[in-house]
Amino acid sequence: MTTYTAFANDLWLATGTRAHVVETLRAMDAPPRASDLLVFDDITGAQIDFDLRETEPEPTAPRGPGRPKLGVTAREVTLLPRHWEWLGKQRGGASAALRRMVEEGMKASATSGAGPDAAYRFLSAIAGDRTGFEEAVRALYADDRTRFEALTAPWPIGIRQHAIGLAWGDEAVIADGNG
Repeated sequence: MTTYTAFANDLWLATGTRAHVVETLRAMDAPPRASDLLVFDDITGAQIDFDLRETEPEPTAPRGPGRPKLGVTAREVTLLPRHWEWLGKQRGGASAALRRMVEEGMKASATSGAGPDAAYRFLSAIAGDRTGFEEAVRALYADDRTRFEALTAPWPIGIRQHAIGLAWGDEAVIADGNG
């Protein structure tokens, strides 16, 4: 499941699902400048925007083919004939084989952690002007956590800890902002 993290300037506000972060941000007073509020995708480290305006739910469109009670909707997949042939020979058929491959891919990407690229995107947006930023990035890409922590010690703890969580996969840090 994708999680998001919100900051107001240097203050770590919330980490969680999109709904949780939006609810937290809606409960706050608006910051003086929109740029004081930053939200990041915890997988990619990219800064993203959430629409915080209260909106009425959109009417649901009629369901198409699939198994709606199970949350399954039919989609189109374009493959070459040899791909269909191979999938058809797999245990459970093409659909089961595709589901297994997708699940395996999702597990692999979830356990691999966000990594240094995600931490770099996050730090570039929120800490690019901080003292020691360039050296900290070098330590990040050298996989030198000890040096990274030393270089970022003067930074706000939320920023430092979130970057550590993204770079080194410390989920406890990502989840609560504490080290």
